Amino acid sequence: MGGGGAPGGGVTIVEISEQRSLKGGRTKLVRRRARRKIKQGRTGMILSVGEILADMVAESGKDVLHIQARCGGAPFNCAVNAKQAGAEVGFIGRVGNDPVGRFLQSYARQAGFDYLNVQTDGVRSTTLAFVTLTDGERDFSFSRRDTADYHIDLADIDFGSFADLRIVHLGSLMLSEEAGQKLAREIVQRTRKIGAKLSFDVNFRGDIYADFESARRAYRPFVAEADILKFSEEEIGSFTGLADMDAAVASLNKPDSLIVVTLGKKGCAYYYGGLSGTLPAAPAGKCVDTTGAGDAFFGALLAGVDGKELTKETIENALARANEAGARTIGFKGAVQL
Repeated sequence: MGGGGAPGGGVTIVEISEQRSLKGGRTKLVRRRARRKIKQGRTGMILSVGEILADMVAESGKDVLHIQARCGGAPFNCAVNAKQAGAEVGFIGRVGNDPVGRFLQSYARQAGFDYLNVQTDGVRSTTLAFVTLTDGERDFSFSRRDTADYHIDLADIDFGSFADLRIVHLGSLMLSEEAGQKLAREIVQRTRKIGAKLSFDVNFRGDIYADFESARRAYRPFVAEADILKFSEEEIGSFTGLADMDAAVASLNKPDSLIVVTLGKKGCAYYYGGLSGTLPAAPAGKCVDTTGAGDAFFGALLAGVDGKELTKETIENALARANEAGARTIGFKGAVQL
């Protein structure tokens, strides 16, 4: 199982997998193999693990509420954008055995991942996020009671079998549930075992927590573990209780981690060791939909730093591309565009 690229370019054989639940708690792993060209200059693989879900985008009509299902989920969106930025990328998620889940699996197969494992849960349903848009700004409400997204089965997945896996990206939505926290701890352990870097996006969703303090307790162990960490300006203030951003980052006591703070229209800031700085936002057109902009930013950032020494030039070049990716994403409806 797995996928990887030859460092000098050429063709590699990759395996695309779907895990399906059977009666009695048994599972069946359905695999297919494909030949993919690997671009020269690739330096490693990024593996994103977490939710793939349906963004149910609602628009009001005169006498009816129109809802369109679009593919989403922060780790999936991040993986798509890392792939589109030129990285070698794998994605692992889980959906229900329902029409929405099958739609998401079909959509994911079009993303061109180097490894894909969207498992089918025979018991639980696919996670839904109802999205309302007001002047391009979105608000979420999740339909997520014991749904499939945080029940990913890693039993038959060996992180060590992936050639040159450098970054494992962990989604945060799973952390709202005890089973999801257990899964996240296993992902961290496997990441550490192979010596890869752990990427984590706080990505707070108020709809699935009683309050921010509950979320902070869930996030804290994974913020502590992360080698590449993303907050929004509001999130890092709430997480640390400090209004001054420099002081908030310093309080995390993570000098060896790359910490990035998104600042909305003001751009972004970064901290790594003795390095720090800010970059302005990229020019953007009309704001159609902000869904997925942060994920696009982070996916492009991961692609830009994957396998590279984190110098000031490397970080700022990657963040410039990340800002551009985020700016592009607000120009279309939905979180991703294949």
